[in-house]
Parts: sequence; structure tokens; C-alpha cells
Amino acid sequence: MAFKVGLLGLGTVGTGVAQIMQAPQGRHPLLHEMSLHRVGVKFIDKPRTIDVPSEILTTNLEAIVTDPDLDVVVEVIGGLEPARSLILTAIAQGKHVVTANKAVIARYGDEIFTAANEAGVYVMLEAAVAGGIPVIQPLKQSLGGNRIRSVTGILNGTTNYILTQMQQSGRDFAEILQEAQALGYAEADPTADVDGLDAGDKIAILASLAFGGRIKLDQVHREGIRQVSAADITYAEKLGFVIKLLAVAQVPTGHTVGDAPPAQLEVRVHPTLVPKLHPLASVNDVYNAILIEADPLGQVMFLGPGAGAGPTASAVVSDLINIVALLKSGLTANTPETNIIHPLLACSHHHYAQIAPMDALVTRFYARFLTQDHPGVIGHLGTCFGSRGVSLESVVQTGFQDGLAEIVVVTHDVREGDFHQALTDIRHLDAINHIPSILRVL
Repeated sequence: MAFKVGLLGLGTVGTGVAQIMQAPQGRHPLLHEMSLHRVGVKFIDKPRTIDVPSEILTTNLEAIVTDPDLDVVVEVIGGLEPARSLILTAIAQGKHVVTANKAVIARYGDEIFTAANEAGVYVMLEAAVAGGIPVIQPLKQSLGGNRIRSVTGILNGTTNYILTQMQQSGRDFAEILQEAQALGYAEADPTADVDGLDAGDKIAILASLAFGGRIKLDQVHREGIRQVSAADITYAEKLGFVIKLLAVAQVPTGHTVGDAPPAQLEVRVHPTLVPKLHPLASVNDVYNAILIEADPLGQVMFLGPGAGAGPTASAVVSDLINIVALLKSGLTANTPETNIIHPLLACSHHHYAQIAPMDALVTRFYARFLTQDHPGVIGHLGTCFGSRGVSLESVVQTGFQDGLAEIVVVTHDVREGDFHQALTDIRHLDAINHIPSILRVL
């Protein structure tokens, strides 16, 4: 018996999925038991790099998700609609779903997984985070005996490429962004990447899996890399750091990882100074990496290509293999009456995690000040910081820029709210011209 797959989308990723399914030799034996039954496309007659029988192509995506002969629907069209509606329709029709759509899962995961659990079907999403890097299933299964302390990742290849090139060439953000767009690493509208929105979607999904609570996306703090300058890259280098856009989900400092889900989580995305000896510091260009700290395992890191036809298609097909294995073994039934669900593959949590406010975050900070060249400026900075309980690890006057003295400080661990109160005081000092950069330090 061949298990029939419907594919929504034959773009970059969809083509990669079809290519793997058409050439199962040397891959997992279960690929021989799948067939590409229907493929949804925007234009039937569009020239393609893959030979797909014309009789299985259709522009009617609704007809695919309601086809009674299909066992699994693969959604790789992207975007919010019609992807969300098609996924929900497929679930209502008793079909398992594989998706690479992090935006839909991050925003509508509650609705989608509730419907899937009620219908007795699976929604698999290995490809939705970090392309071909296998991290979703390890969080569900391999790390199940651990208490997760933190998940820290470089989850966006575009921003990692830009920051890497800024570090290696000394050029500024705008110039590297144009280069990334010309190379196809960045979209014409790069907002989702460079403003941290894409990484925010992904860390929300990882946090939900790692800590067993659904995440409200609007509570995820997101900052991008537009404000990172070549000067900041240079100063970070001198101080022993590199700058990366990090996505972080963790139990707050001082909280104990217990048996129950933590009372609060920190979930955030922002550019960060990373020590050069840290495992994530050497992850460059378009590569992604996820560092997980857990008890009793310690640290484990997943590294690989975070996007593209091959890597993402690899993750999609791994989910297909999991579903077909369950169908073949009889460990799943796509009727709500039977509702046989594998507990390691389904989404079983229903509550929402409580997200800690950013003001409560305890971290180190890097700040760069441009000041009038007056005596005692550094002393006044120290007084303002000290009055708010902010301890300084280093203070360096680095030189002059347009007649203004440039001062760089790095703090010890400090509560974010206290640090920003100190900055408010500092902005009122007569000698302060402006504060061009404020970045967190890992």
C-alpha cells in the first residue's frame, strides 16, 4: 500500500520535497511506500526544474486538502493565508499535516494543535525552525529526560550573514544588506529578518516545546540589527566579543528548574555581544545554531544550514517518514472516536507560559556614549550608574568622533530596569551628546 501525499506548493522547498520523493534510492525504506498524489501550484504551465506529471498538478488547493484519498498534506506555500485555513481544513478532514510555516505555527499554533488533538491527527513542523537542523524532534523526544534550562539560538541566516560580513570586512549595515539582497540571502523587503520578527517566530516555537507551555507571540521581545554599526563591531572585537542576533528562551536567573513548567520564562530576540570562546561565536554566514542547556545533559548544540531547498526539504521528509511509520504500524487513527495519538509526536500542552517582563531581565550591557570633552565625564557616568546599583566591568575612552569623546562601558550583571533608569539620568547630563548604541552582553 502506498501512502498518498498531497503537496501544497512547488516553489523552492516544494520542489526539494518532490525531488526526494521521486528518488528514494539510498534513503529511508519508508520513502518507497509514499506517493506524490496531488500537487497544488499557482500556475499549471509554469516552467519547472522538476518533472511532475501534469495530471497531478492543480491550482485548486482546497481540492487537495479535502481529497478523501490523501493520508498526509504537506504545506510549503508560506504566509498566513490561505495556509492557515488549508491546514485547518486538512485537519478537519482527518489528514495529517507537515508544515514548514513558522509564521502560521507561531501565531495560530493554539488553534491548529487543539484542532489536531481533537481530530486525532498530527501536525509536524521540523522544517519550521532552523531549516534542515533536527531540533524539534530532539526537544520532543531525545531530551525528554532533561529539565531544560535555556535555549539560545542563531535562528536567522540573513542577519547572521550580515553581521559576519560586517565583522570580516569592516563595512556598515546598509552596504552589506544590499549585498545580501543581490545574493538572494535577503528579501527585497528585509523587515522580517533584520527586525527580529522571523527569529521571534522561531524562538516562540522552540520555547513552547522546550518548556511545555504555549507562547503568546506578542509577548516575545524582539529587536533587530539595524542599529548595529561598524563601530560597535570593532569595539566588540577589541573587548573580546562578536555580535550575533540571538534568540533566547530561558528560566530567569535565580529561578530553579522544577518538575512543573517554570512560573515565568524569558523569551527574547536581540543583538548580543557574545564572548569569542562561546560555542555560538564561531557560527558564521547563513548558518544557524541552537545551544540547549539542560539537566543532567549539560550543553548540546545543533548546527547546520537554516534555510534553502535541500535542508528544509530534508526536514519535511523526515516528518513524512515519522507519520508514515505510525500509519504503517497502526499507532495512529485519524478519527476523533479512536484518537490514537503517539505522545512523543503530538502537542499535548494546553496552558500558556507566563513571560517575564524585560525590565526584570538580569544581564550585562554594552553602551557607547558620545560626550563633550569635559573633565570628569567618566566620573559623572560612574556616579549615575552607581546610584542605580549598576556595577561597571570596564570603562574605556576610545577616541574622538566629530569632536566628541567616545566612551564605551560594559556592565556586570544588572537588572534591565535599573540600567535603563541609569541611562535616563545620564541623558540629563550636560556633557552627554547622545547614546548611539546599547546592546546586551551574553
